[in-house]
Amino acid sequence: MKHLPKHLRPRWRYLAVGLESWPDVELDRRAFQREVWFAAQNLVGDAGSADLDGSVLHFRFADGLGEAIVRARRGEVERLRAVLATVSEVDGHPLGLVVRGVSGTVRACEEKYIRRPKVELDERSVAFASAERPAVVRDHRVDVRLSDGRVGATALDIDTREN
Repeated sequence: MKHLPKHLRPRWRYLAVGLESWPDVELDRRAFQREVWFAAQNLVGDAGSADLDGSVLHFRFADGLGEAIVRARRGEVERLRAVLATVSEVDGHPLGLVVRGVSGTVRACEEKYIRRPKVELDERSVAFASAERPAVVRDHRVDVRLSDGRVGATALDIDTREN
């Protein structure tokens, strides 16, 4: 089959999305893609979600941090941003999303927004809520493990001590 001429091909924009969750959460591309499409269908309907596209082209997630590249048709970037803003969990795990930037090619998107320095994880015991508790420290964020789940804290909320 012949390719379409350049002026008839669809134009795409690529959104670099930063992902953050608890350190022990494991997410895969398929679950994230399903959640994006489900959110698009709920927010803009079937026809609107088809116009957006919302395909996840690149996905990486480990140790509670990750990134993805999501494709949108040109002119639909703002609606896709709105759809991504409604995604708050994947497979029952809470997930924070931030759109780092938009680019016209996948390569430019990766070079500008995806190549980030690796964040060091440090497991420590911290004093939180008048007790010694296990926690994972990432930069200025601290994820404290409680008996009924996790709590996000900052360095000002806790007293850190090495194990």
